[in-house]
Amino acid sequence: MKTVFYAFSTLLSVLLIGCKQSLKEQEDKEPFALASAEKVDTTLEKTKQPLSQEFKNYWYAGNAEITSYVLEQARYGELRKGSAVLIYVTEPFLPNKQVKADGNNADNIPVLKLNTTKNYLTGIYPYSIMASTFYPVYNNQHALKTSFSAQEWCGQVYAQLNNRDKFEVVSHSYFESEADQEIKLPKTHLENEIWNIIRINPETLPVGTIEILPSLEYFRLKHKEVKALMADASLSKEEGVSTYTLSYQNKERELKIQFNTAFPHEIVGWEETFVSGYGTNANKITSKAKKLKQLKTPYWRQNSNKDVILRDSLGL
Repeated sequence: MKTVFYAFSTLLSVLLIGCKQSLKEQEDKEPFALASAEKVDTTLEKTKQPLSQEFKNYWYAGNAEITSYVLEQARYGELRKGSAVLIYVTEPFLPNKQVKADGNNADNIPVLKLNTTKNYLTGIYPYSIMASTFYPVYNNQHALKTSFSAQEWCGQVYAQLNNRDKFEVVSHSYFESEADQEIKLPKTHLENEIWNIIRINPETLPVGTIEILPSLEYFRLKHKEVKALMADASLSKEEGVSTYTLSYQNKERELKIQFNTAFPHEIVGWEETFVSGYGTNANKITSKAKKLKQLKTPYWRQNSNKDVILRDSLGL
């Protein structure tokens, strides 16, 4: 009996050691695949897309890509002249805290971050808008986080979506009907992440009839309920420029993003058609942005007075 028990114990130890070794080997090969479901999107996680040398040379050269645009933005039933800037940069992201990592960490996920700014005037007072989206460079799950804020003389609004077990959305507004909200939504495509997917691999963009969560900017500036909508998505190519189109089936809005078909797929412009204004002043208008200038530079180190001249290089 003792012999049988000893043999069983030995076998169990071997199996446990083997499991630990397999786990260690997996950690060494896939350092980001072992994060808990609370930290990352596991329900829709796909196989990691390998990074080409071309991609690494462009996005891991220690620079950000900054592109300025001439903007015509619809607001309150009229087109407003302004400017927009897209800032793309790679950085490490902590999935548990859902913030940029300060240092090396086994759980860090490499992301392509997009910061978008828009500035325009509505009569006497200015609008300042910013959105940020953190998307894994391996293109294997939804954006880990996206946020939006808008400031103008009436007040400010803020919204943030975190990718956890579900999409968790928090929103704050100076409007009584919107005020402070907390919402949990099933995971689906995000309009905010489309701009990141274009830069990583536009061939993986969702096409056909899809369910998608419109941009946080749309929800807050149009005072709409935050929920996914059905849209018809398509990708077309003509003379070196590709166009990704989202036509929402509720007929309220259409978005077209134009980008260079060849790598690194720079965004050359966009058009957004929707009903702007209220009452008799409401009509369908198309906002437009056209590429102006571009810089590849480590802007975070260029913060002294002598660096202000660099804004001239962007036409700002």
